[in-house]
Amino acid sequence: MNKILVILYGIVAYIVFLVAFLYAVGFVGNIIVPKSIDTGVDGPLLQSAFINIGLLSLFAMQHTIMARPAFKKWLSNYVNPAIERSTFVLLSSLILLLMYWKWQPMTEIVWNTDGPISLIITVIFFSGWLIVLLSTFMISHFELFGLSQIYENFKDRKLTYPPFQVNYFYKLIRHPMMLGFIIAFWAAPTMTLGRLLFAVVTTTYIFVAVKLLEEKDLKKIIGEEYEEYQKEVPMIIPFSKFKKS
Repeated sequence: MNKILVILYGIVAYIVFLVAFLYAVGFVGNIIVPKSIDTGVDGPLLQSAFINIGLLSLFAMQHTIMARPAFKKWLSNYVNPAIERSTFVLLSSLILLLMYWKWQPMTEIVWNTDGPISLIITVIFFSGWLIVLLSTFMISHFELFGLSQIYENFKDRKLTYPPFQVNYFYKLIRHPMMLGFIIAFWAAPTMTLGRLLFAVVTTTYIFVAVKLLEEKDLKKIIGEEYEEYQKEVPMIIPFSKFKKS
């Protein structure tokens, strides 16, 4: 029964992630979804900015704390280690859904394009999301989102983690998923003040969190092999001279 519950929990977490991820494309791009980043009536500018920054900060805090090895170890003392990653994925996705719901529109136009330029920027926007998705499969998509762990638990196997590998996009930059997000957030045919705020805050968080936290964790976990990787491959910006963080 415990194994079945673990599987159900992991599957639910993954489904919620898929909903949050797919909705993010529509939310940021103002397409299809009923509530997007520019949907609604503008409220007081400072109040809207305060609420939106608070929502982004909530996600950043949860993502930062729960992604640290020390927190993972602590959490595994209280829950089945097989659902540690699924729990992280589930809570991250729920906070994203909360942000979509409570986001306050700030629809003042920063820039606007039309015609071929607008089409090109839209293609770049979708390319960013495609980079994110493909990057997950270039490492271990199912381990990244907790499905491998619940499967190993069901088979009574010791939890294992994929070996360090450098495939495809990862030969160009160390964090292609983060680059994909940055591209998607900034590639706006029409950039409103609200989307600009979203892009600035998320981009800042990505660079700070990757440089100061994730890179240090990876060096501790992987060791010398990752340090050599840092020397050879840029962190987020392809072909940049600034490689090691």
